[in-house]
Amino acid sequence: YPEGKFVAYERFSYDALGQQIHVRALIVDHNQTSFVDLLLLYKEGVSYEISYQNQTCKKAPLKTPFRPIEIPPDAKLQGEVVLGSSSAPGMGVLVNSWTGAVPELKAKYLLTFTEFGCLPISSLNHVENVGLILTSFYDLVIGIEDPNEFIPPPFCEKAELQQTESEKVKDFLRFFI
Repeated sequence: YPEGKFVAYERFSYDALGQQIHVRALIVDHNQTSFVDLLLLYKEGVSYEISYQNQTCKKAPLKTPFRPIEIPPDAKLQGEVVLGSSSAPGMGVLVNSWTGAVPELKAKYLLTFTEFGCLPISSLNHVENVGLILTSFYDLVIGIEDPNEFIPPPFCEKAELQQTESEKVKDFLRFFI
């Protein structure tokens, strides 16, 4: 947030073709800790803020465009390096770093992807009036492990569509560039 620092530890399921993301995030903001469970269905234009503990669900319109985790077509290659060691086979990972800007978000980025497989390693964004956002990717799995991740739980069937996106959804999307 502009008024301070925060850290989010996320587990997310991501489907670029279906344009859907399911995020479970533990957020530490100063001395406050909160948990957010968001299901974002971009093609349907709907978001769900889910609480399994309370068996509640907030359903809201999702007006933010889907932004795939990819190297943008206008990104500029900065260089290629080996993470780890290149002394022996299998001791390092060849990666490429890319830079660019997203003028409509007033953001600049530095992205690092593997050379083989083009998997994301890290994303460093600077957003005007927000600051630096560092995202690191770990334990990636190619494909969708569980397609049920993108189906709202049964108690969400009763949720009525609210007129505006929830604040947590907007805050999450603001930082998940």
